[in-house]
Amino acid sequence: MGRPARIDAAARERRLTEVLRKFRVLFRSSQRHSRWLETTYGLSPAQLWALTEVARDPALRVVDLARRMSLHASTTSNLLDKLERKAMLTRARDARDQRVVRLRLTATGRRTLKQAGDVPPALLPDALARLPEDLLGDLDRAMTRLLEDLAFKDDASGLEPLNRA
Repeated sequence: MGRPARIDAAARERRLTEVLRKFRVLFRSSQRHSRWLETTYGLSPAQLWALTEVARDPALRVVDLARRMSLHASTTSNLLDKLERKAMLTRARDARDQRVVRLRLTATGRRTLKQAGDVPPALLPDALARLPEDLLGDLDRAMTRLLEDLAFKDDASGLEPLNRA
């Protein structure tokens, strides 16, 4: 077997800055999308995503919404509080099991979703969902490795929306 190829320091520096640039584009695009949704519909991406999930499953439970959106229970509760104050959805205890809370869209919530049409509620989850499985796996492994090498890491932030609700 031959020797491993020497890493060209200049090429590595170019790749590093290109990857960093792409992270910036990713996060800034998400921030701009968030501001646009707030201005246009009065909703954060997480709020619009939650409404979309409730519309897909009219008997959705709070715990299911938290799981689908990969959010902490308290974050989900705060998100739902805001949507209830905006009269977008309601929470109701299940008639058969009072421990279960179901979510339902209001007429205002349905109208807002209709106005939003095909607007992706959150850019990053939408883009990730469209990746082929092999690329998603590669990205998952690369992100895991990147996170392992961080000098400071806030694991709890993984259960919060990218752009706060």
